[in-house]
Amino acid sequence: MPFYAKQRLPAEWEKQDAILIAWPHKLTDWAPQLSAAEQVFARIIREISHCESILLIVQQEKPVAQILSATGADLKNIFFHTLPCNDPWARDFGPLTILTEQGPVLLDFTFNGWGNKFDASLDNELTTKLHAAKAFGHTPLRSIPFVLEGGSIESDGEGTLLTSTACLLEKNRNPQLSQSEIETRLNLYFGCEKVLWLEQGTLQGDDTDSHIDTLARFAPNNSIIFQGCQDQKDSHFRPFATMHKQLAAFTSVHNKRYRLLELPWPQARYDQNGRRLPATYANFLIINNAVLVPTYCDPADQVALQVITRAFPHHKIIGIDCCSLIEQNGSLHCLTMQLPKGVLS
Repeated sequence: MPFYAKQRLPAEWEKQDAILIAWPHKLTDWAPQLSAAEQVFARIIREISHCESILLIVQQEKPVAQILSATGADLKNIFFHTLPCNDPWARDFGPLTILTEQGPVLLDFTFNGWGNKFDASLDNELTTKLHAAKAFGHTPLRSIPFVLEGGSIESDGEGTLLTSTACLLEKNRNPQLSQSEIETRLNLYFGCEKVLWLEQGTLQGDDTDSHIDTLARFAPNNSIIFQGCQDQKDSHFRPFATMHKQLAAFTSVHNKRYRLLELPWPQARYDQNGRRLPATYANFLIINNAVLVPTYCDPADQVALQVITRAFPHHKIIGIDCCSLIEQNGSLHCLTMQLPKGVLS
């Protein structure tokens, strides 16, 4: 039985009230490239602030506001909240919002640092603290004793969820539950009717155990945008080809096959220690009337923007250079969490 008589997890392209973001700071792993990262965060926030509101977690408001003002952000649409955090990956510690007949409800799942890989004790408390500070208006909050990150699931808004077995079945998240029991929980929490389990596809350098938002994303008109690998010499080629075949076999809750839109493969990027970085174009963010797409100073960037334009012909498509973000093993979508329309009101 679902929590409510009628509930659903909206698609990301539905109308939004705001985006939740946490600003990076010097007490995190971002310290060595903090200045470069701040410029990327400021660019992301500038673009969002001209489309909708932002809830921004900071350690100090004044210096961040100065950077954002100099970048051209609309400060009237930015609401600052001074709270301690471990890391700025809001996609994974932020609330997931379901829509019910009574209005939006925020679900606060347990965040344990991607299977206890990193300390997330402060991040796991952020949604509760934001709610206590009335950051979400009067929208009710339900705490869920289940480990789940927002980047690990995709919703089409019509009752179908897309996820990966590598992440949700990872032994340090919910080890007491089988795949069928986890699927039952997902149906309960989100009111979904169908869960699609992707069994292939992992980016080297990814800490998340194959978050779906690095691999494949729902789009309007029964579409899935997915990260392809066209380089036969790359170690990703075979598993990503298998992933493509599985996506081609998937059907929606209406029993229709998806229109598949394949993203180009960016050239391999490495950090100064020779470690491969998880560059993916699938980590885009949909906001009101626009899509922010990660780019990597790569020849494939323009092709990726064209593919996403096909999926969102009525949105403005904006490329954001995310080279400094993947140094910390994530990209644009990982840093943000949307709050659907009605949450702040």
